[in-house]
Amino acid sequence: MESTNNSYFKNFVAGYSLEVMPKTAAKIESFSDILPRNTRVYLAHLKNEDIEPMIATAKRLKDEGFNVMPHIPARMVKNKASLNNWISMYKNEAGVDEALLLAGGFPEQVGDFDSSIQLIESGLFDKVGFKRLHIAGHPEGNKDIDPDGGNKNVSAALSLKQELLKRTDAETAITTQFCFDAEVVKKWANEIKSAGIDIPIHIGIAGPAKLQTLLKFSVECGIGSSIQVLTKRAKDMTKLLLPYKPTQILKDLAEHKSKDPKFNIEQVHFFPFGGVKQTSDWLEEVQNQDTI
Repeated sequence: MESTNNSYFKNFVAGYSLEVMPKTAAKIESFSDILPRNTRVYLAHLKNEDIEPMIATAKRLKDEGFNVMPHIPARMVKNKASLNNWISMYKNEAGVDEALLLAGGFPEQVGDFDSSIQLIESGLFDKVGFKRLHIAGHPEGNKDIDPDGGNKNVSAALSLKQELLKRTDAETAITTQFCFDAEVVKKWANEIKSAGIDIPIHIGIAGPAKLQTLLKFSVECGIGSSIQVLTKRAKDMTKLLLPYKPTQILKDLAEHKSKDPKFNIEQVHFFPFGGVKQTSDWLEEVQNQDTI
């Protein structure tokens, strides 16, 4: 890999966010020993997870000095009263006033809500006083919405969400699924911008992890053609046992952003599949290097 001045990289990853789950958070004694203060920590709400551990984990993270952004999966919310209860608990018990709105990674719904559009339309986030709302993005499409593998329905949904969010007082961004190919990301970001969707993008990146771990999660999450970056690596016996590090995709995107400041990626969001500490240690390591 050709080395380059690391200032582009440092600027690009500055203010990064990452994602945890209540069960993994419980294994970390102190987040403040691992992450910079005020880092945005997304709190993933998985299927069958009760709201109580979500609220407790959100409060703990908030008390430790972090900006907490819990997932609100529409298909896990029974009705409008339940939604109001959830976000009121986040605000009043944990001091949280931001959320990532998404449908949820499963086909069935437990109640009245099926999509993040319906969550926005409820008007409850404004009523409770949430100041930041993010929505999900899929650089490689979403076959739950576009079964043919295209982006027509996803783009239409993004456009509608943008219009609905303009009616709120909240700051907004698109937080994406993780991806491994910078060219895929650049093409998608430029396409949605050309379609009039100008919401800032927080690009999803898989943190350092074992190759086998990433392949497993990539298949489960429906990662598209960019998974070829991993499968190609898996065929190289000299790299098979080495942990994957997202250096190349971040370097490519950082250099592109430096040449095109209007490129709509605003921040980087890490999925720490190899662990929060491994991701933060790696970031500290590369940020202290003169070249990458």
